Amino acid sequence: MKAKVSRWGNSLAVRLPAEVVRDLGLREGQVLELSAKDATIQMTSPSVRRRRVNGIPVYSLDELVAEARRLGPGHEPEMVNWGPDRGSEIIDDEYSRGEITLDDLLHGRASQSR
Repeated sequence: MKAKVSRWGNSLAVRLPAEVVRDLGLREGQVLELSAKDATIQMTSPSVRRRRVNGIPVYSLDELVAEARRLGPGHEPEMVNWGPDRGSEIIDDEYSRGEITLDDLLHGRASQSR
């Protein structure tokens, strides 16, 4: 695949074909790492370099909360029925009783009565 170098102000720019943008999941305004060596230019998305454990990407809590907010309450995971409680693992709070949602917790709408 070829790309043309064009002037952009006092700099030069390369327009990325839509196919590349789509395949890599790039977004306007996203910051890429750029390196040049032996007549080769390499652009790397920081998300590509994400730390992995057993091949699974590791996300920060901030990233997970931001994604939950982006998706909205319609994408909240279903409650899991783990069977009957057996002892000290019993949690009796508004969330476990289904009285509030993750969105309520994230936006401070949980009741303060305890």
